[in-house]
Amino acid sequence: MRTLAESVLEYIRKHALLKAGDRVGAAVSGGADSVAMLRLLLELRRELGVVLMVVHFNHQLRGTESDADEQFVTELGRRHKLDVLCESGDVAARATEKHLSLEAAGREMRYAYFLRLLRAGRADRIATAHTLDDQAETVLLRVARGAGTRGLAGIYPQLSVVRSQFSVASQFSVLGSQFSEGSRLSAFSSQEDLAIIRPLLGVRRRDLESYLNALGQDWREDSSNRDLRHARNRVRHGILPRLERNLNPAVREALAETAEIARAEEAYWHKEVERVLPSVWETAARSLRLTALVNLPLALQRRVIRAAGESLGVRLDFQHVEKILGVGSGAARAAELPNGWRVSRHKDQLRFEPAGTALEAICADYEYPLTVPGRVEVPEVGRCFEAVAIPGGAAAGYNREHFLDPAVLAKQLVVRNWRAGDRFWPAHTKAPRKIKELLQERHLTGAERKLWPVVVSADEVIWVRGFAVPERVRARDGGKGAVVIRETET
Repeated sequence: MRTLAESVLEYIRKHALLKAGDRVGAAVSGGADSVAMLRLLLELRRELGVVLMVVHFNHQLRGTESDADEQFVTELGRRHKLDVLCESGDVAARATEKHLSLEAAGREMRYAYFLRLLRAGRADRIATAHTLDDQAETVLLRVARGAGTRGLAGIYPQLSVVRSQFSVASQFSVLGSQFSEGSRLSAFSSQEDLAIIRPLLGVRRRDLESYLNALGQDWREDSSNRDLRHARNRVRHGILPRLERNLNPAVREALAETAEIARAEEAYWHKEVERVLPSVWETAARSLRLTALVNLPLALQRRVIRAAGESLGVRLDFQHVEKILGVGSGAARAAELPNGWRVSRHKDQLRFEPAGTALEAICADYEYPLTVPGRVEVPEVGRCFEAVAIPGGAAAGYNREHFLDPAVLAKQLVVRNWRAGDRFWPAHTKAPRKIKELLQERHLTGAERKLWPVVVSADEVIWVRGFAVPERVRARDGGKGAVVIRETET
């Protein structure tokens, strides 16, 4: 019969959660689950070849009890000669400020701390002690609140964290939902640079407590885990035990298996959406091509619509998606969406349109530095811009009309939206013109025109999306090389 440590090792290897040389921060609250995770990782660290440390976040919710938890975790780490990294935060104040529940505010602050540790290079992986019981509770809560397969996928074994120029705040904004539920953005990849991992998702909580008792290892009891004002506690202490007694003794395992199946389904659909989205979604115009959309199966239509909304920062639930489909079928003229957005039909397009505060936010000026060569993401238009160095004579795949002479460019360019008074002289035209007039001739209006990207070298606009670069800055045939501004989806 396998030991608990052997089962955990098998799970880690099955999901490729760790590799030799990883610096792993074990997130220890002081409770039985996290203390057991630390002891198991201590037992396995030599075989895994990892460097282990302890990470603790004090939520300051229970006064001296919270401080005693921190002291317990610190002493536990030092007893095993591990580095201990601690931070505290006023979760109650954050909950009040952001109008969040205490649970949501605590999760946000805790994971923001984990992200800072990862981005600062203090750790390559942060391990949290989510168990099979946590998985079952999460799936049941999602079923009760209404969820598709994404919600039923529950807690993912691994969540990749992008090592990029994003701030911690923007990274949390992108990945925040993943900390409690899987997200299409990065939950399906493995062995990225940095990650949050859950090595105990295949283990029952009762088995962890038995393991600790056999070791003679104590732990801390969090009194808030008995507070029935929290929905998860009502599921944990009331609903699931009743289901076990009256419906299925293995209901927790059944719910966890449902999550496993749903995660595989999500991985499949994620690839399908990535495959078809470019043919349906026009990022710059924020529009869905209706003729392409209606030819897709209904399940894929719904997912494409959700992906389009998410690219704009708009999370759509089932009812919103159905309203958008209603606009496409002609059953409604427009659909109101969260955060001041709406969808309306324009000939063969379903156009996402910001209004009110959303319009103000999306129309705000933006400006990002771009090195040569280099790459920068511009979330306001949902695109990445690259300054690509092209060796002399290597023109395959590029239009020479867009070749820039590196000798006349500043070492650092700027990507921004055009501003009033900006002028541009496209090649093969008689004179410079106001960018406003050039865009009006393209029949661009509203936020799309306001956010239209340009690239500036020193004080000169040397590139405008959709126009040939000026003769003065064009690279000549036979030169030593060129620079091309390349635009891709984020």
